[in-house]
Amino acid sequence: MKIVMLDVKTLGDDIGFEELEKLGELVTYDSTAPDEVEGRIADCDVVVLNKIKLNSSNLTNAKNLKLICVTATGYDNIDVAYCAEHGIGVCNVVGYSTDSVAQLTVALALELVMRLPAYTDFVNSGAYTESGIANRLEPCFYELSGKVWGIVGMGNIGKKVAKVAEAFGCKVICTKRTYEEGLDVVELAELMQRSDVISVHLPLSDETKGVISKDMIALMKKDAVIVNVARGAVIDEKALAQAVEEGKIYAASDVYSVEPFGKDHPFYGIMGRDNFVLTPHMAWGAYEARKRVVTEVAQNIIASTNGEIRSRVDK
Repeated sequence: MKIVMLDVKTLGDDIGFEELEKLGELVTYDSTAPDEVEGRIADCDVVVLNKIKLNSSNLTNAKNLKLICVTATGYDNIDVAYCAEHGIGVCNVVGYSTDSVAQLTVALALELVMRLPAYTDFVNSGAYTESGIANRLEPCFYELSGKVWGIVGMGNIGKKVAKVAEAFGCKVICTKRTYEEGLDVVELAELMQRSDVISVHLPLSDETKGVISKDMIALMKKDAVIVNVARGAVIDEKALAQAVEEGKIYAASDVYSVEPFGKDHPFYGIMGRDNFVLTPHMAWGAYEARKRVVTEVAQNIIASTNGEIRSRVDK
C-alpha cells in the first residue's frame, strides 16, 4: 500500500509518522502546489492531507486511490460527491482538537475582554516606565461575571467553551440546529444583539457561508467581542474589518477565507490595532492534538483496509 501525505508541514516539525510508516510505503511532501497534486497522487492507494483541495480536476487519473484521509474535522476542501461516485472513501477526524480549539477561543476572548494589547503595548513601549505612576487603568475593562457569552454552533468545541464561560460566571446562550435539553438556544440575531462575547464554532457549508453577515455584525453591542475559530468564510470579513476599523467592536480570528491571506484581504490593512487580534490558523494544533490526529488517521486506514466503516464522511 502506498500512502502519500501532501502537506506534512501543516502538522508541524515536532511529530513523527511512525504509525503510518508501519502500514505501507509512506511518501511525504512538505507542501504541494495545485498543479503538483495530480502527479503526486497518480499511483497511490491512500492520500493524507490537511488543506489541499481534491476534486474532479486532480482526482481523475488517481486510478489506485481508495481512501482520502483529512487530518482535520472539516472536509470542505474535498469533493465528497465525486469521491462517493467513484468509490473513493473519505475520512475525517472528529474530536481530536476540542481541547486545543476551546483553549485558544478562551485565550483570545480574554485577551480582548481584558484589553491586553493596549496594556502590554503601554509597558513594552516604555510608556509605563516614563509615566511615574504605579498602575494604569485605561482603557476600561470589565469582569466577565454576569455577562452574556453567545456561542454560534454548540458542538463539542462550543460545549467545552460554554463550561469555561460558565465558570467565569457568564450567562451562556447559543445557536443550534436541533433542540437539546439544558441549552438556552436562541436565533442568531438575538444572540448577536444580547451577547457581550461571541465565539463562532460552525463548520463551513452552503448554509453557513457568510451567516455572520454585515447585518448580523451591525446588531452587536458597542465594544462587544467576537472570536472566530471556525472557518473564515462563515463571516463577512469585509464587514467585520469595517466594524473593527470604526472601533465599534473587538474581534479576533484564527481562520480566514483565504489562507494565508494576501495584502488585498480586508484584514491586512487593519492589523496591529488594540481591538483586533489575529493568529495563523493554529487553534487546532496543540502538540497533543496533532499526535492524536495522526493516530486517528492510522486507525482510519487500518479500518478501511479491513473493510470497516470508520470516520467516513462519504457514506
